[in-house]
Amino acid sequence: MNDIEFKRFTDAAAYCQMSNAAFLAYAVDKAARDLTRTAAEIATERQVIDELFAARRHLGRIHGLFNQIAKALNSGADAPHLDASAEAVRSAARRMEEAADVLLAHRDGGAAA
Repeated sequence: MNDIEFKRFTDAAAYCQMSNAAFLAYAVDKAARDLTRTAAEIATERQVIDELFAARRHLGRIHGLFNQIAKALNSGADAPHLDASAEAVRSAARRMEEAADVLLAHRDGGAAA
């Protein structure tokens, strides 16, 4: 723990009117109660960026699949679930953009736009 992190820790303990030891014990217990959430919250920025790039690669593959669908439709094939699939992809792309915005805002110390 560097000096900045230690000050943030001690300031948080004081704000909660707890000793450093009590605050640490409480925080550890709270983190241990929901490990999935804890893992997400303590993920490093690098891990988050890696996940965003992986999602981008997946969206690129989906783009290729949509090109194949367009080719099939142009050949007279039917795609009864195309609208729902396209909306799901649009939704995933929007969520990915929002996640990137939040990450950048966090990194820059501001709020997401």
